[in-house]
Amino acid sequence: MRKHLYSISLALAAVCGHVTAGPTDASKFDATPYKAQKALYDFNFANPMDATGGLGYIKNHLAALKQYGDAQNSHIVIVAHGNELHAFSRLNRAAYPGMYEELKALADAGVTIRICSNAAKARGYKPDEFYDVTTVAPAAVIDIPKWQNEGYSYMYAGWFPRLTRDEIVKQHPELQ
Repeated sequence: MRKHLYSISLALAAVCGHVTAGPTDASKFDATPYKAQKALYDFNFANPMDATGGLGYIKNHLAALKQYGDAQNSHIVIVAHGNELHAFSRLNRAAYPGMYEELKALADAGVTIRICSNAAKARGYKPDEFYDVTTVAPAAVIDIPKWQNEGYSYMYAGWFPRLTRDEIVKQHPELQ
């Protein structure tokens, strides 16, 4: 009797579409439109050029908003307080060519770029030694909560080298 009830339950689940997927079934893609977003990216990188990875996240975020969301009514803020400040200083343009253009393109797209005054001072910079597309804030520790209190979602832009599927397959021969 129990076996019969189990078979009926499975049949009903299949008819109703409640069968669980297995490990070989493909994933689904959800293209539901997103509403306007307010996002706060926390930049605190160990190496100045790691900021390019973080800026890449923001470019991807903007592109995704254009394709799937409400880009016009969205706003992204960066609060920078790590060693990326060296790349954001106009004094170091020769060492980090192209960084101004990266920052300017994001600013032109509506991204607000803020720099922690305390972090700048600790690294030997004055508030007026950064690019004109940035604004120096008193301190990241009070600027980040300010934006969160205004409803911005906190995004930590940790950056790591990207591994490809081919690299994973090389590391795991059992996948070949």
